[in-house]
Amino acid sequence: MNQEELKRITGERAAHFVEDGMVVGLGTGSTVYYTLLELARRMENEGLKIIGIPTSKATESIAQKLGIPLTNLDEHSVIDLTIDGADEVDPALNLIKGLGGALLREKIVAKNSVEEIIVVDEGKMVKKLGTRSPLPVEVSCFGHLTLVDIFKELGSRPVLRKIDNGTPFVTDSGNYVYDLHFESIDDSAWLERELNNLPGVVENGLFLGMTTRVIVAGNDGIKIIDK
Repeated sequence: MNQEELKRITGERAAHFVEDGMVVGLGTGSTVYYTLLELARRMENEGLKIIGIPTSKATESIAQKLGIPLTNLDEHSVIDLTIDGADEVDPALNLIKGLGGALLREKIVAKNSVEEIIVVDEGKMVKKLGTRSPLPVEVSCFGHLTLVDIFKELGSRPVLRKIDNGTPFVTDSGNYVYDLHFESIDDSAWLERELNNLPGVVENGLFLGMTTRVIVAGNDGIKIIDK
């Protein structure tokens, strides 16, 4: 199977953990796109009734086009199940997320979810975080350059994320993103605390202890890992 086919079967499999009446966190990314398609199909063919909370404007737009009813955390502060992607998953089911630029909203949704299902291909499974993907860190635009040397002191090579025309990438919440490149992250809990204590850092892409299940697609089929 090619990469797109792996994404499709994984995203569709995750949609079948959704039950009638659930409040569902709708993640962001190319694999979750297939989850959204399958949820819309189940709504039409099976009469599935759900309401979704999107983690990005892009997901909100797709869900609206598919006819998935939407709500927000002000109206539903507890989410039954969130389905999202990840950039890295370690053996303890800790994650790096944020290459899609939605890490702040994704983490807020994950924190308020009873269950968090992550859908990935087997190439994103790593022995140690930071070995395959940079760590995204969302920062205030104001004074962001003051953080560069601190990010270096933490052992990373920080790169301000930019779009094709060379201007900085701006998140849905109006912030910049630095991608911190490490050889590996030896102590993710310590690094998360250090980053969160820095004035100007809005959120980081370390998702620790939030995942309850990972669905992994490979050429041999689908593997489900429960915490």
